[in-house]
Amino acid sequence: MAVLTQQKASRQSNRRSGTSFFQSSNSLKPLQHQTVVLMGASSGMGRATALAAARRGARVVVAARNKEALDSLVQEIETMGGQALAIQADVSNFDDVERVAEQAKEHFGGFDTWVNFAATAIYSPFSDLSPEEFKRIIDVNLTGYAYGAMAALRHLRAKGRGALIFISSVEGEVSMPYHSAYAASKHGVNGMIDALRLELLHAKSPVSVTSVMPTGVNTPFFTNARTKIGVKPRPPRPIYRPEHVADAVLFAAENRVRELYVGGGAKLMVTLKRLVPRFMDSYLLGGAFSGQRTKVPKRADAPTNMYAPETRDQRIEGDYSDISRHASLYTWLQTHPTSRRLIKAGLLLLGAAWLTEKMEMWDRAEAFADAEKAAKRAWKRWT
Repeated sequence: MAVLTQQKASRQSNRRSGTSFFQSSNSLKPLQHQTVVLMGASSGMGRATALAAARRGARVVVAARNKEALDSLVQEIETMGGQALAIQADVSNFDDVERVAEQAKEHFGGFDTWVNFAATAIYSPFSDLSPEEFKRIIDVNLTGYAYGAMAALRHLRAKGRGALIFISSVEGEVSMPYHSAYAASKHGVNGMIDALRLELLHAKSPVSVTSVMPTGVNTPFFTNARTKIGVKPRPPRPIYRPEHVADAVLFAAENRVRELYVGGGAKLMVTLKRLVPRFMDSYLLGGAFSGQRTKVPKRADAPTNMYAPETRDQRIEGDYSDISRHASLYTWLQTHPTSRRLIKAGLLLLGAAWLTEKMEMWDRAEAFADAEKAAKRAWKRWT
């Protein structure tokens, strides 16, 4: 009887969260009981997420090419009383990725959540790209994510539960000019995620698969990207903070969710692209070209992180803190479902109260009109 009651409660919880029973038969652990692997944690969103996870009690495995940045991150985590392991690895090398999974298992006895952050980019008209540059973007941003999923799934499926989280992008749905290689890689990531999720559902696997799709985020990514547009690139507005992405990732580590958009701007862009694609094209033509350019000259042969790590840059925030948004109501609502439901209920109640008041006003107006007609008939009868 207790088992049936527990299964009934689980089914009710799954209906509320929009997931199927067999996908959610095993719940995800609270973060303080998890070991979290983060691929691409030397700077930006990955570093912010590693610190946030450690603050909440998770054991953290951080991997990237920049060993110096990883060591400083581990030292920062250990100073705050957390546990962390640094592993130098290139996500485009499957042996490196597999070694991360094995060392996490040896050091911490396994892991519960695997997050793919690592990415690189080149800003260039498609006609100016070389085959080698295009291939490198795909190798890191798409093939590297596939390698991470392959290595992680072996452990998570054997363990019987866990979360696999991909940092995709709004550009997985809405391509930006100068970013054809990057957009192609993120479209590929989204397609891979959809196919993988269906296969896991078909196999009744308890592993959760989540796509996190930010729009522009203020990280060193743009400073360290290769450019062939003559200037340093920048994220188009609206620009959000790395901590917003970290909040979404940690929510997905504890809650089974299909996808999370970081920033209302991301959701709006995707919705417009799906509903009115020609309008979205016009919007991008009007602002996406100039919106990704600064006035700071930058040569195509300037140092970048495309083929080797940019060891001098270990920052979380990029160069656009003065114009980035310090809060995202949309992201907060996405990661606080109880508050979101309460707000929806409150709005429904307000709407119902307003409609009731209007109906009462209409009823009073109708009654007054009827009384006025009766009075006129009585006056005619007596005069």
